[in-house]
Amino acid sequence: MGHVSTTSTTSSLPVPTHAARLREALLAADFTADGLLDLLGAQAYAALARSETVPALRATRGDSPLETLVRLFLLQHAVAPERAAAALPLEEALADGWVVREDGSVRASVDVRPYGGPDGEDWFIVSDLGCAVGGAGGIGKKDEGVVLGVGGASTTLAGITVRTPVATALDLGTGSGIQALHAAQHATLVTATDLNPRALDFTRLTLALSGARGAELLAGSLFEPVDGDTYDLVVSNPPFVISPGAGLTYRDGGMGGDDLCRTLVREAGERLNDGGYAQFLANWQHVEGEEWQDRLRSWVPRGCDAWIVQREVQDVTQYTELWLRDSGDHRGDPDAYREAYGRWLDEFEARKTKGIGFGWITLRKSAAVASGDAEPSIVVEEWPHPVEQPLGDTVRAHFERQDYLRGRDDAGLLADRFTLAPEVVQEQVGLPGAEDPEHVLLRQNRGMRRATRVDHVAAGFAGVCDGTLSAGRILDAIGQLTGEDPVLLRDRTPQAIRLLVEEGFLLPVV
Repeated sequence: MGHVSTTSTTSSLPVPTHAARLREALLAADFTADGLLDLLGAQAYAALARSETVPALRATRGDSPLETLVRLFLLQHAVAPERAAAALPLEEALADGWVVREDGSVRASVDVRPYGGPDGEDWFIVSDLGCAVGGAGGIGKKDEGVVLGVGGASTTLAGITVRTPVATALDLGTGSGIQALHAAQHATLVTATDLNPRALDFTRLTLALSGARGAELLAGSLFEPVDGDTYDLVVSNPPFVISPGAGLTYRDGGMGGDDLCRTLVREAGERLNDGGYAQFLANWQHVEGEEWQDRLRSWVPRGCDAWIVQREVQDVTQYTELWLRDSGDHRGDPDAYREAYGRWLDEFEARKTKGIGFGWITLRKSAAVASGDAEPSIVVEEWPHPVEQPLGDTVRAHFERQDYLRGRDDAGLLADRFTLAPEVVQEQVGLPGAEDPEHVLLRQNRGMRRATRVDHVAAGFAGVCDGTLSAGRILDAIGQLTGEDPVLLRDRTPQAIRLLVEEGFLLPVV
């Protein structure tokens, strides 16, 4: 998550002067995501992701450079100077501030976490000590200016982002720079913003240590630093937590309720070039007397298509407990914890909030929609089921299918040809021994992994779609085989075809 509040810490950070030398040393020691797994083993590696360090400490009792680097940067343990010198260019690391001398030992000044890129790249995410997920301390630090490392939200956003080559990309609220790092692989110019200047410094370190191109780094809140500039891609993992006050800048947006996420989404439309994407993670309120889908549809800016997916809903007590644990309030004075808990519930009660949704919001700017030549496609759905990351290609294909469907009437659909998506399988559901199934399911084994119930006509239609015959000719053949009136089939089947295309089971041949 990025930052939109003003307070930040004042501790000095490393400079990237000798980042290339340090990167060479880290790679030479196999201080990579794969190297860590090989060294620690699956159990200790998984425990480290839960911020449990004892198994990793036991696995790094030797004196190899890799073991030294794990203790130094991931576990934040002091190491002897001679061990540090054997693992990294010590004098340069000291001069740049990556490590410091303390009581005759060497300690890390920042958390450096190996991170595997989508095409096998060896990257490194730099963050505050103890604040990289899987680091020594976990998250729960009450410092307002803390800069976090990689978490589940960060990797989720990176996985759903459309990765087509673009000229310009904006990472809004960059934090430690993971989204900017991904964007640098397919954008000619990357701009990263954050209100906290320390976050921009961390992004600079992350990019340098990962061997990536630098980015334009601008200080400020939301879209303020970029003035009137527009982009082909905007991504943001914002401080979306809905809380009674802006206590922690890495998570609390400083606006009431879900206003920060609403503002971010509504303003994004004016910041996109034609065909550009804006992709966010967000929380939103479920308010008494209001459909949550309608609330989110109202956020979509003019001139944009949208795909909004709600992945999870928590009631207000679950949500309160999650974020009080995140900030460590549960480990403090019990009376203070109860008071804080009460403040959160008072806030939700005042706003008539009965639950909090979490999910993904993707906008795509469309010139045809902006001009009024086409109706916007706004899909708001709940999908809490497992998906297969990365989903960037799935997101892009969703909008391409929407373009296709709104350009075809029923006659156009019947004249077109389709193929069955390669990952789709058919399942028949019914009682054991029954002659005929109760119903038929089509199921995707990739991407969103959807399943949809179809009748025998739609199942038969999908099964023979190989791109050679038009939909109308296939329905005529089904009518001859089943004895059904082909005219009636042509009349009632286009709706089912539209659904199968919209959800990615059928692919138009165009």
